Amino acid sequence: MKDQGSIAKVAFIGLGAMGLPMAGHLVAAGFDVTGFDLSEEARQRFASAGGSGCGEIATALWNADVVITMLPNGKVVRDVLLGGENWRSLKKDALIVDMSSSAPADTQRLAKDLKDKGQGLRLVDAPVSGGTKRAISGSLAIMVGGEVADVDQAERVLTAMGEKIFRTGPIGSGHAMKAINNYVSGAGVVATMEGVLLGEKFGLEPSIVVDILNASSGRSNTSELKMKQFVLSETFNSGFALGLMAKDIRIASDLASELGINLKSLAATVDVWEQATKSLGGNADHTEMVKHIAATLNSNE
Repeated sequence: MKDQGSIAKVAFIGLGAMGLPMAGHLVAAGFDVTGFDLSEEARQRFASAGGSGCGEIATALWNADVVITMLPNGKVVRDVLLGGENWRSLKKDALIVDMSSSAPADTQRLAKDLKDKGQGLRLVDAPVSGGTKRAISGSLAIMVGGEVADVDQAERVLTAMGEKIFRTGPIGSGHAMKAINNYVSGAGVVATMEGVLLGEKFGLEPSIVVDILNASSGRSNTSELKMKQFVLSETFNSGFALGLMAKDIRIASDLASELGINLKSLAATVDVWEQATKSLGGNADHTEMVKHIAATLNSNE
């Protein structure tokens, strides 16, 4: 059992494909965890794992020392915490850990608004990388931004869910890093798929193209862990939605705009992901991007 320190109770908001196993790791580590999700099935599955599933957000938040949010975006996080009277259920001096993929500027505003409530509420941003597979294994990479003392406290719960904890700096820096990471990842997905399709058009066997990329300087996360497993096999079940990738890359693009930086490759990458979302739907697996690229190539012939 991991050291709980002064944390007696944890509230976990968002028991989806990522949140459910993450909350389960907290239970296994010995924390008293209450969880909320709109899905009754998710709440029941959490209860069967030893947690306490709640049908109301305010009930889950009540008297928690640490509140973890794992939600679709920053707007939903804000609505959960500050919408209606939910914030009144937060314990004085509670620490909120937003593990969602949110926009850095929104996170900074949320931290200020929570502080302005006058109850000592604190926020750290701690988005993750690794997908459902590493959420299940408890080996996520976690990027944490916030005050040093707050991050110290957050680490007591984060180590139950992640293998590598990176301190990125002040509030919002974790979310900035997550957006940057997913931009680089998303650009790699597109480049790798285009490369494989280019080779196939020439007459190369796609699996041979992937093998050579993996043995050469073109090797990437996509070539190693996605192409044969999800793309060439046509299973397209990596567990990460296309729309979520597009959203994260858009956050990176918006960040560049806010900083007055013109990054042409970033602009092109967000454009292709948003086009794919329109053509395939946001719920499509992100490895289905190959279908959009192939369709684009065919339309240009």
